[in-house]
Amino acid sequence: MRRFSLAALVALAIATPALQAAQPLDLETIMADPDWIGQPVEQAGWSLDSKQLHYALKRDGSPVRDWYGVNPADGRPARLPLAEVARIGDQPVFDHDHRRAAWVSHGVLYLQTLGQGPAQQISVPPTPAERPQFSADGQALQYLQGDHWLSHSLRDGSTRVLAVLKFADDPAAPARGQLEQQQQQLFSTLRQIHADHQALRDADAALAAAAPGGEPVPFWLGDKIELVDSALSPDGRWLALAVQAKDHAEGKAPIVTHYVTDSGYAETEAARTYVGRTDPAPQSLILLDLAGHKVWPLDTAGLPGIKDDPLAAIRARTRAALLAKGDTAGAEALKAPAVRPVIVSSGGGDIDGGGMQWSRDGAELAIELRAIDNKDRWIASVDLGGHRLVAQHRLTDKAWINWSFNDFGWLADGRSLWFLSEQDGYSQLYRKPLQGAVQALTRGRFEVSQPQLSHDGRWFYVMSNQVAPYSYDVYRVSTQGGELQRLTRYGGTDGFVLSPDDQSLAVLHSAPYVPSQLAVVPAAGGAPHELTDTVKPAFRQRTWIQPRIVGIPSSHGAGTIYAKFFGPAGSGDGKPRPAVIFIHGAGYLQEVTEGYSPYFREQMFDNLLVQQGFVVLDLDYRASAGYGRGWRTAIYRQMGHPELEDLLDGKAWLVKHQHVDPHRIGLYGGSYGGFLTEMALLRAPGEFAAGAALRPVADWNDYNHEYTSNILNDPQIDPTAYAISSPIQYADQLRDPLLIEHGLIDNNVLASDSIRLYQRLIELHKRNFWISLYPMERHGFVHPDSWFDEYRRIDELFQTWLQPRAAAASN
Repeated sequence: MRRFSLAALVALAIATPALQAAQPLDLETIMADPDWIGQPVEQAGWSLDSKQLHYALKRDGSPVRDWYGVNPADGRPARLPLAEVARIGDQPVFDHDHRRAAWVSHGVLYLQTLGQGPAQQISVPPTPAERPQFSADGQALQYLQGDHWLSHSLRDGSTRVLAVLKFADDPAAPARGQLEQQQQQLFSTLRQIHADHQALRDADAALAAAAPGGEPVPFWLGDKIELVDSALSPDGRWLALAVQAKDHAEGKAPIVTHYVTDSGYAETEAARTYVGRTDPAPQSLILLDLAGHKVWPLDTAGLPGIKDDPLAAIRARTRAALLAKGDTAGAEALKAPAVRPVIVSSGGGDIDGGGMQWSRDGAELAIELRAIDNKDRWIASVDLGGHRLVAQHRLTDKAWINWSFNDFGWLADGRSLWFLSEQDGYSQLYRKPLQGAVQALTRGRFEVSQPQLSHDGRWFYVMSNQVAPYSYDVYRVSTQGGELQRLTRYGGTDGFVLSPDDQSLAVLHSAPYVPSQLAVVPAAGGAPHELTDTVKPAFRQRTWIQPRIVGIPSSHGAGTIYAKFFGPAGSGDGKPRPAVIFIHGAGYLQEVTEGYSPYFREQMFDNLLVQQGFVVLDLDYRASAGYGRGWRTAIYRQMGHPELEDLLDGKAWLVKHQHVDPHRIGLYGGSYGGFLTEMALLRAPGEFAAGAALRPVADWNDYNHEYTSNILNDPQIDPTAYAISSPIQYADQLRDPLLIEHGLIDNNVLASDSIRLYQRLIELHKRNFWISLYPMERHGFVHPDSWFDEYRRIDELFQTWLQPRAAAASN
């Protein structure tokens, strides 16, 4: 394979060969299957001895991934045989002496003694194995299979079940009802039958416990709950459970209809429920003493702030409005609970065990919980002797706790916690001794993410945008604190994996027109060794416009709005130019970076627009990731309002600095970007000449719970937030051309959202609005024909309404 450094690739991308004039961009090329660009490197990982790297590449013309291995010393990738691929799995775990490793591949658990022959298969399909860990004494490998924790002895190879959980009532439990007790008191025969049954059960349990690999005495936990998650202490003494009510209603699910099917008949599927129709099931915690066979509930009522009602003021206003309407039942339903319900956090990152983390010796347990209203996150340790939670850290937010930056765990001493927190406005790394104060390991107006603790426990390796909000690299910091040390200088770093020997980093990095590539960097810093070049010649040889990152002053006191600007090299012919603003999706996504854009097709389309005489602006409006908590939560209870202010500031910047005609600016975007396109046209009529809204949310009442309730609260509690945030409420203000495009089998933002808005516009007798529906597309389009048709219509919209003739006609 021919090699190029990243610098060489970028140089080629910005060169201006004569080929450009001969090969103008066209929609067919841009919207073709992206295989013509070259595949991004995926799922990079290390061999156990740190001498080999492996990674995956999507196969051209197929969704199948092929796996490759490369020795960093010689840098020559080779495709791996299937026998090796079959044993590539999750990040391995190592025993205390780093002599053994275990990992799960395709649901099968493997054990390897380093330097001593082939790996040993431990678990047997079909039930997949999960979350391997070595016992505290190093003599066993523990793992989860189904609902059961098992222990595989490293001495004799035997495997035994450590705990049996029965979610039913104990048949041997004493009679509880008055009638049952009376029967036992009256009839000696019934008492004798009961005693005989108990004797047999006791004998069977004793025999099972004595038999090698025998099943332990079960824990009867009742038939009212079901298991959510569990975490075994490495010393095998304790099992922590997260459970929820078995009968929790999930709410009515809307239906998605498939019209183009193999059967020839329309077929339906259930989608996710709407926000507020049913809150997530509250969870509770149980601690099992496996040695003493005892059950202890862990009460969350003592967590600081858990009895507060952060929505009290909003709740009171809504209750008053309901009472004024005579709706006493609705008002009564809005009463706050005495203790806010919680769920166990996922823990963030790639941490095994999720929100329940044991220290390596099994002496300490930490649990991360969050309130279902998502206004609080707690990290608590467990007093195992007292069977109670001890609060270690509380993160509270008047808006909502971030979906990201919830990683936590134990330092090497097993008595100090580490965690990420936005408590000071930006995600930073902290440590907290169980008996001590919180210590900030990093500080600043930048974000830290993806922490990886070195195997020797001395360093944290992290991603950070310390240099600039849009520039990401790998850094490290001592577990005792100190300065962040910058280890890479790509600006477009996508991820990294520390080698098992702590000596090297496998780094995935990219550039605006270079998808993720793999390099090796010394863990202490140094020159990178580039290992891959997957960019296809046809893509590399094109002339692409390098996005210029600009800072746009906010006119609303928000600081700087960062954006990518695409424009021609020259100043033009002096005439005012048309412009297009692209609006990224997800809301919380960060689009303005130095790396490869997730919107690579849109970026190529922006190049085409420049070729046609437009300039393009692509900005990170408020709520975008990468800029701290205040930027993220600015949209709380008012989605589409701060972001529109930022879009209008972007428009003003284009007019002032890029000689753009203020009457010929269009916008487009998908998902959240489609929602903002609709909000811009409907809430600021006349500001934009036309807009294309792809798969947009038109009514937040119809979106899912996890995302929407965090930002707008429940619709029953805060209907005002939903009314001011939903485009359908402003449909009467439409006066500028609007193109709506939506996949009919979208099970994320349902097509009914767009169809309902379309019907509203029909009833309002509006003009110049269109809808295009795609029968075989979900939220993210996958078929090139659909991509082409979608953007052909957007291109025609802009050509019709933004070019000089159209602008003159509209004026």
